[in-house]
Parts: sequence; structure tokens; C-alpha cells
Amino acid sequence: MKKILSLIEIIVVYLLLSFNTNAKETKYFVEGLNYFEKENFLESKIHFERDIVFNPKNEMSYLYLAKIFNKEKKDEEEEIHLNNVLLINPNNDEAIYMLINLKIKQYDFDQAKQLIEKFDLVCNSLCSKKNELKEKLNKLTPKNEKNNN
Repeated sequence: MKKILSLIEIIVVYLLLSFNTNAKETKYFVEGLNYFEKENFLESKIHFERDIVFNPKNEMSYLYLAKIFNKEKKDEEEEIHLNNVLLINPNNDEAIYMLINLKIKQYDFDQAKQLIEKFDLVCNSLCSKKNELKEKLNKLTPKNEKNNN
């Protein structure tokens, strides 16, 4: 009988601890979002990073970190976080859209074309941006590359 009570106590403690952990990760993300909206990117970044510690599969924290690094013009960090988003959810159209723009900015036209093709297949909320991306890519693609394709 004592073993059963001990087991029940362990389960209750575990459930309480896991509930507190979930409350913290939600709290960190929400606070990060609030700071992001106020354009306090340093505090926002700290809260999104904390959220990732407690929930490494939260694609939205990675996405907002990418947005912060985009505003800070830190392309390498932005790309890392966008790739993390796409590892968790390969169909995240906002991350694909941001990565296409980054690849165009980096003159990586082949990668941008591949991402645009993927974007065509998975876009949900940003489908209206497809033509904008294609036009931007066509304007920047060297003429000899256009003729080869």
C-alpha cells in the first residue's frame, strides 16, 4: 500500500512540475511578443530564447528571433533561426518568404528559385506575395542566367 501511495505522490509531483514548466514557456513567449511589439528587441530576444530552452520545438520563438535579427541586419543569425523554423515545420510560409528575401539579398538566386517553388506549394497566408518575389528575383538575376534557364 505504501508503494502505491509513493507512486501516486511521484505522479502528482511530476504533473505539477510539468504544469509549471508549460506555464513558464507560455509566459516567456507572450512576454517576448509584448516586448517585440514595443520594439524592445533586446528584452524580446531574451524571452524568446528562454522559451526555446523550455520548449525547443516552438517554431514561433525561432521565427520571432529571425525577425529580430532581420531588423538588426544580422543575416547569418536570421538564417540560422529561419532554418530552425523550417526544420520544425517545413511548411511555414512566413519563414520560407523571409528566407527567399534573404537569399535574394545574398545573391543566392538558385536557392531563392528553389524556395519560391516550395513557397508556391505551401503558401497559406502570404500567397499574394508570390508575384512580388518572382519579380524581385527576375530584376536581380543576371541576363545570361535568365537565358540559360
